[in-house]
Amino acid sequence: MLELTAGRRRWLLCVNIVAVSLVVATMSALYTSLPDIAVATGATQAQLTWIVDSYTLALAALVLTAGALGDRFGRRATLIVGLALFTVSSALPIWLDSPLWVIILRAVAGVGAAFVMPSTLSLLTASFPSERRGSAVGLWAGFAGIGGIVGLLSSGLMLQVWSWKSIFVVYSAIGLLVLLAAFTIGESVASRHGRPDVPGAVFSALAVGGVVFGLIEGAHTSFAEPLVVVALIVAVVSLIGFVLVELRATDPLLDVRYFRRRGFTTGSVAVGMQFLTIFGFFLLIVQYLQLVKGYDAISASLALAPMVIPVMVFSLLSPRITALVGLRVVTVLGLAAIAAGLVLLSRLGVDSSYWDILWPMVVTSVGLGLSTAPATSAIVSDISADEQGVAAAVNDAMREVGAAIGIALSGSILAGRYASGIVDVLPAVPEAGRQAVESSFAGAVEFAAVAGPGAQGMVDAAAAIFAGGISDALFALGLVAAGAAVLLIFVAPGRGYVPHGESETADTAAAAAAADTGVGSAGAGADDARADVPAGMQ
Repeated sequence: MLELTAGRRRWLLCVNIVAVSLVVATMSALYTSLPDIAVATGATQAQLTWIVDSYTLALAALVLTAGALGDRFGRRATLIVGLALFTVSSALPIWLDSPLWVIILRAVAGVGAAFVMPSTLSLLTASFPSERRGSAVGLWAGFAGIGGIVGLLSSGLMLQVWSWKSIFVVYSAIGLLVLLAAFTIGESVASRHGRPDVPGAVFSALAVGGVVFGLIEGAHTSFAEPLVVVALIVAVVSLIGFVLVELRATDPLLDVRYFRRRGFTTGSVAVGMQFLTIFGFFLLIVQYLQLVKGYDAISASLALAPMVIPVMVFSLLSPRITALVGLRVVTVLGLAAIAAGLVLLSRLGVDSSYWDILWPMVVTSVGLGLSTAPATSAIVSDISADEQGVAAAVNDAMREVGAAIGIALSGSILAGRYASGIVDVLPAVPEAGRQAVESSFAGAVEFAAVAGPGAQGMVDAAAAIFAGGISDALFALGLVAAGAAVLLIFVAPGRGYVPHGESETADTAAAAAAADTGVGSAGAGADDARADVPAGMQ
């Protein structure tokens, strides 16, 4: 690895954290604008769902392949390609604004994001010296962690002054600026250039894409739907095929034996659980604030803003804390704090105040900040320098799959509780509004606005049922986080654990030193050297 000046490292870090913040924020930016999009474009509820989720599906399905391509052909090159796709596809909905076009363009933006996310992290891990890598990864993880909140806040502010298209205008403009900045950083290419693992890429895309599609579609329709069942079966079969192919491949896309490494497995589980719980929480709390408490889009976004500070502060502190107490303590405590915050939030009801939301939310944020950076570091540190793109892609894939599971789990629990509870209310609802009330609490609120004060009793009863569903879903998310914390007590390595990536780097350095002093074989030293080679970054 060639040395960079402090100024070049800071610029590289700046470009990459802005890029990752941009693509993560885009995941949640349209949440608050969906009602406006529905009115302006005539989109159905199913189309609104895929306007949001097509981005996540494409990102999750292709991120592993994109990370491997970055290792082989250049991480800056894949970053530039990804930013170009993201920027163009984010700008086109300004003019191509039919529901179908928006869905297609959001999927293309997700493809671009799949190239951006692993490139940003692998550029940092390949270019920062080991003594500064923890801080860089901590800052990256912090911005990735708050990206969803930034997306909600920024879109809420933009909707106050302009239409839903302002989101695409602003995000495409930022994308263009980051794209231009990406040309100013140096390239980073792995020293190995094996043949692309096409079967592995296909199986990984089908496995991850199938499970994400099945969970998202099942949460909004039914898990008994034939298309959902087929998608989940394809995912399982493709996962089995992926494992078999990777075990036999000479240069696999992802060597599945890495999951034998305790640091790698700990980081993967922790990252997946963090995004499962936090995106499930976002889905629930935004609906609670807007539908139960009557917040508008900007007020709901601002209500979540206090999460930013604990996440950022503890993301920066956690690498130092991990060095003192070890990965097991930090990840277990982080997930336990997330679990505690969500269980406390599950006590929310119709009459709860903002204070009842705020302090458990801060507890959850502390847990997220404490565990995010160490989990990401554990994944990338347990993999050799030649495969940092793949390591970063595993980190990103676990985030996306975790988010999809969290949204599906919380959405299904909420929908099931509302459907079962509203049955007792329906007899008192006039025939004209029964279908709207039965379909969703948003429909009940809309019907009550038309029906007048006489429908207030029905709305109050529906609100109590809806809040109860949110409470049940939050409690379930808390149990999942608690279960993951218990699991990692036994799986996560303690203080003495040396990541494989660091030990391989040390072995390579020792071999090189032996060759320089005439000890051992120079040829062996050359054969063993598999260090990352960032070019043009002096």
